Amino acid sequence: MGQKLKIAGWISIGAVAGALTTVQLQAVARGGLSPLPLEELQQLSAVFGMVKTDYVEPVDEKKLISDAIGGMVSSLDPHSVYFDKKSFKEFREGTSGRFVGVGIEITQEDGLVKVVSPIEGSPADRAGLKPNDLITKIDDTVVKGLSLNDAVKKMRGEPKSKVVLMILRKDESRTFPVTIVREEIRTQSVRSRVVEPGYAWIRLSQFQERTVDDFATKLEAIYKQEPNLKGLVLDLRNDPGGLLDAAVAISAAFLPENVTVVSTNGQLAESKFVYKASPEFYLRRSGNDPLKRLPAALKTVPLVVLVNEGSASASEIVAGALQDHKRAIIMGNQTFGKGSVQTVRPLGPDTGIKLTTARYYTPSGKSIQARGIIPDVMVDETLEGSPFAALRTREADLEKHLSSGQGAEVKDANREKARDEALKKLEEDARKTPEQRRPPELGSDKDFPLMQAINQLKGRPVIVSKTAVVENKNEKKEN
Repeated sequence: MGQKLKIAGWISIGAVAGALTTVQLQAVARGGLSPLPLEELQQLSAVFGMVKTDYVEPVDEKKLISDAIGGMVSSLDPHSVYFDKKSFKEFREGTSGRFVGVGIEITQEDGLVKVVSPIEGSPADRAGLKPNDLITKIDDTVVKGLSLNDAVKKMRGEPKSKVVLMILRKDESRTFPVTIVREEIRTQSVRSRVVEPGYAWIRLSQFQERTVDDFATKLEAIYKQEPNLKGLVLDLRNDPGGLLDAAVAISAAFLPENVTVVSTNGQLAESKFVYKASPEFYLRRSGNDPLKRLPAALKTVPLVVLVNEGSASASEIVAGALQDHKRAIIMGNQTFGKGSVQTVRPLGPDTGIKLTTARYYTPSGKSIQARGIIPDVMVDETLEGSPFAALRTREADLEKHLSSGQGAEVKDANREKARDEALKKLEEDARKTPEQRRPPELGSDKDFPLMQAINQLKGRPVIVSKTAVVENKNEKKEN
């Protein structure tokens, strides 16, 4: 979610040795010097010493310091975090869209790992894994009881190393082992299809380094198939965000050149910035602009953007920019509300912190933080409604979340009642078979919000939500 800000400088932090009781330290702050809180640092030093000498068993000094840094950063808000060596590597893999593994999208079913789909061209794809295959063992580890995250870690590893997966294929009533050689996987964050003649759907599942290139390639293919495109649906549902420059680029693909896409504001001078729909604001390095390959018609093609409670950060930047410039109809449910900027600062060659440094604002100056984007047209997930929407967590529900900075939050008094009803519905749903519980595939003809978006583009009636509630729309002024 908004994990990268154009960084004007890097902070290097060194270890401070010496007697804090006799030295008055000064912290170099952006814009001037400010004294460090000496008394509190003395207490920190004293506690470290007590733990080191008095704890029931020896402790690792480096781990103590690492945990102290982690606690300090994580106490600020839900998105500030300290990266140790391992988590820093995983974070970089996540934003690059690259990792070493077998190449499958997975979920959990009955305690087992279920293959949603193998990534095209991946080792798993070449090995013949299919959607709905169940993984029961990873090497010698039984999957039942593992968290999904732990299962992912066991399937990842070094390039050219082998992993043996035990596969249960229900439709063939057989279990068999598959040996797969791990390799670097490039995840696909963009999907598309022509829904019907003249109308297309393009989905972004995350904003990664390759997203803009993939987006341009998919749109080129759409226009090759439909040169006279009448309408386009940009699907940002459940897109948790990612890189800011990718969000600026996707917005720029649809907007007039040089208009404001998003602005940021924080304590640092470089956090006070306005990003515009122009290459210098989204190109990371000199080179070809992928957007130059796109037809001029993309700037004016009728556009609907689908969002929901899972659309966050970079997704909200795109939706907010297109909404404020009246370039698109935003449809779906109120978004997550993560309108804060996280800047990654290295603490050394392989550790760092991700620190909240600014808030995002839409072109009209509205804060996204703890509010989100309110769609122009509220549409449910299904014809029957959105029965579990009240159970979904938004930014405003997170402990220690940053406020919008534009007024006190107003909580919906009926939210708890709606959650109780959703929990009862969830219990009823649990009695159904997995097949009955499976939601329609996004982008399919059974995708209800997509069909409403197509209706909107065609000027046909849209089935709007009768139950959706907007949170924090009207706010009390702070004294």
